[in-house]
Amino acid sequence: MSSQNVYVTGISHYLPNRPVENDAMEDYLGLIGGKSSRTKAIVLRNNGITQRYYALEKGGQPTHTNASMTAAAIQPLIDDRFRAQDLQLLACGTASPDQLVPSHAAMVHGLLPAPNLEIASFAGSCAASMQALKLAQMSIATGSTANAVCTGSEMLSHWMLAKHFQPEIDRERQLNANPMLSFDKEFLRWMLSDGAGALRLENQPRGAKPLKLEWIDVRSYANEAETCMYVGAEKSKDGELRGWSRFEPEEWLARSIFSVKQDTRLLSERMIKHGIQFALDVARRRDFDVATIDHFLPHLSSELFREPMYQGLRDAGLHIPRDKWFTNLAQVGNVATASFILMLEELVRTRDLKSGQRIMVFVPESARFSYAAALLTVC
Repeated sequence: MSSQNVYVTGISHYLPNRPVENDAMEDYLGLIGGKSSRTKAIVLRNNGITQRYYALEKGGQPTHTNASMTAAAIQPLIDDRFRAQDLQLLACGTASPDQLVPSHAAMVHGLLPAPNLEIASFAGSCAASMQALKLAQMSIATGSTANAVCTGSEMLSHWMLAKHFQPEIDRERQLNANPMLSFDKEFLRWMLSDGAGALRLENQPRGAKPLKLEWIDVRSYANEAETCMYVGAEKSKDGELRGWSRFEPEEWLARSIFSVKQDTRLLSERMIKHGIQFALDVARRRDFDVATIDHFLPHLSSELFREPMYQGLRDAGLHIPRDKWFTNLAQVGNVATASFILMLEELVRTRDLKSGQRIMVFVPESARFSYAAALLTVC
């Protein structure tokens, strides 16, 4: 069976409300224990983020749902040529759905003026949207559908509100006059934020600036490493992850079970290591020369990883000059699954791309160390 070419024919995004600068973050997220965080300045100094977007009002009241932001990101892809009734597949990735059931894609579909169609939801963390993109690519390439919309979206601020941590602080105060939230629980409060991105894919190079999607590779290293980032669970000293259903309901808040937690030691040890391992594997499997890349879009969760990633790639014989790197972490924040789409959208919108130029997207996911890479060619 012959394979259809697959093209990105539209890219859109939605960032809620106004940008929130560093000194205003706690106006939205709140103060844990009534005190400004001592961890905040350290994390922000290292991650390089200067502003981000929250689907919150000051004081922490929500202004959107994840599904509504995702639908808002999709809306600009619907026009006179590509109508809502033409859409055949909706593939959504997110780490922070609004509910456990129904699926995120079902909730997004319910907000669109689209007909009955195929849907798919991908869970996890940063690479979930790349997994959604791969499904969309395979569906079009095999002729199962002629088009698809792929999304990445996050509503992470709602998990990081001070009120969710207060019961744990209150419990600790009974034992300690100066209780503090552990670093692994507070670290990501100053890293993550909200937003959504969407890609329209078709089997013809339509649109103003179409990109041919050459290939996507996704790889998990969970067989080599224990869990690093997690929600709805607690990690023991021996690395075992104990899920929320194994706790009593009163423990869920008292132990901040549903907070986003990061094993920063494991992150430092393995994030770059497995990323370079994956990059070498992709280069071999695809017989790919990184010297042919014109634009490199790595999802950096923190600027702290930029130089180690650059040096690691160079030392592995995969040198990508710094002037080919394109990121927007400082301006839009770390929006997990939406991040690669936000980068790609800004690149296409702001750069004078030439036919034949090659764009590589590289997405690490620290949850249990999954990685994804995609190559696109400007038509």
